[in-house]
Amino acid sequence: MNIIGISEGFHDAGLTLLQGNKIIFASHSERYSRIKGDKWIHPAMWPKSQRYQPDVVAYYERPFLKNLRRWYAGQKHQKPRIKYDVNFGHHESHAAAGFYTSTFDECNVLVVDAIGEWDTISIWEGKNDKLKKIKSWKYPYSLGLLYSAITARLGLKPNEDEYITMGMAAYGEPRYDLEPLLMENNHRGARVIWKDASEYDLAASVQALYEKKFLELVDMCPHKNLIIMGGCALNCVANSKIKGKNIWIMPSPGDAGSSLGAAALVRKKKLEWRNPYIGYPILNGIHIKSVVDQLEKNRIVGIANGKAEFGPRALGNRSLLADPRWDIKDTVNDIKRRQRFRPFAPAILDEYADDYFEGPMNEYMQFVAKAKHDHKAVTHVDGTARVQIVKEDCGSLLRQILEEWYDRTGCPMLLNTSLNIKGEPIVNTWEQAEEWSRKYNVPVF
Repeated sequence: MNIIGISEGFHDAGLTLLQGNKIIFASHSERYSRIKGDKWIHPAMWPKSQRYQPDVVAYYERPFLKNLRRWYAGQKHQKPRIKYDVNFGHHESHAAAGFYTSTFDECNVLVVDAIGEWDTISIWEGKNDKLKKIKSWKYPYSLGLLYSAITARLGLKPNEDEYITMGMAAYGEPRYDLEPLLMENNHRGARVIWKDASEYDLAASVQALYEKKFLELVDMCPHKNLIIMGGCALNCVANSKIKGKNIWIMPSPGDAGSSLGAAALVRKKKLEWRNPYIGYPILNGIHIKSVVDQLEKNRIVGIANGKAEFGPRALGNRSLLADPRWDIKDTVNDIKRRQRFRPFAPAILDEYADDYFEGPMNEYMQFVAKAKHDHKAVTHVDGTARVQIVKEDCGSLLRQILEEWYDRTGCPMLLNTSLNIKGEPIVNTWEQAEEWSRKYNVPVF
C-alpha cells in the first residue's frame, strides 16, 4: 500500500510517502517553492512514478475542529487544498510521527506546540503499536503560543525564529513574570508588555518559564522511555535538562513532520526508520579530498549531496562547513546574513565527542552540552554547544569528510550550519546550490 501523508494550510507544509513500512520520501514544501515556511504543498512534491501513486491520502488534523477554534479565537477560516481520504488529530499526528519511528515498545509521548485544533499540550502512552491520549491542555493555555508571542515582541518572526529567542536567552536574566500570560489569547501577540524591557531579559524570562513548565510535564510521564514531539521539541536547551529518561525526538518534530505521522496512522505499525536523509536527492559524485583541500585553504565550504534532510537541521547533506579552530563565527554569520550573536553547532566524530563536550548529545542536534575546549566558533556565550555526533553508519558523506579532516588536522569536528541565508529555505537542488555558490562566493560540492 502506498500512503501519502500531508500537512498544509497553516505553516510548514510537508509531504511523506510510505510504501508499507518504508519511508520512501519526506520533505518540506518550502524546499520546492522557495517560500520560507510555505503552508501549501508544492505540486513538484507529488510522486510522478506510477509505482508510487497513493492508495490513501491522509491529512494531519481535523479541519472542522481547527476552524471552530479559529472562529473562537477571531481568526480566518482555512482548509487544505488537497483532497484527502482520511484525517487524524493534530496532536495525534505529532505523537504518531515520534512513536512509529522510535524503537520503543512502551513509552510516553509528550507533545508541546503552539496549538493544534484545541490541544496545546498532550501526553500519550504508546504500547503494542497503539497510542492512547492520557491527558491534554486546551487553548488558550499554551506554552508554545506564549513563546511565539514573545518572539514577535522581540521583533522576530513567530513560527520561524523561536530558536533565535532561545539563543538570546543566554545573554539575559529572567527578570519578568510571564506566567500570568499563559491564559491569554497570545495569537494577538505580546507587543504591548514591558515596552522598555531588555529584549535579552524577555527572552531569558520566556525560556525560564518554558523550562519550568516543560520539566513539570516530563515528570507527569511515568515511563522511562520518552518521546518529545511538536514544534517545542526543538528547544534543545530545555531538552537537555531532562534526567533519567531514554529520549527520542524524530528529527522533524514540527508540523511538516506530522505528514509522516498522518501517513503512519493509516497502518498503525512501526516504520523502518534509518536516518533523516529522505528528501530530494542530489546524486553528483563528490571527491572527499577536494572538500578538505578547500577547508584547509579557505576554511569554508558548502555541501549539497545525497538526499536532503527531513527537518529544520542541516546534518551534512545540505550544510555549510567551516574550520572551528579559527575565529570564523562572524564571517559565517555575515555570509548567512544572520545576527552576529547567533551561535553555530559542531559536528564531531562520535568516538571523540566525550573528549570535547560534557552532557547530552545525539545525531540530530537536539540537546546542548558543555564545551571542554576553547574553540569559540562552535561555542555559545554560555559555554554550551548544540552538538551533532556523527556515527559511522550516519547515512551522510559528512562522516568521510570528518575522517579526512581529522587525519590532516588532528581536529575531529567542523562547524556545521545549514546551506542557506537567513529567511530563505535550505538549498534543495543542485541548480540552487550552484546559484547559492555564485551569489555568496563559497564553493559548494
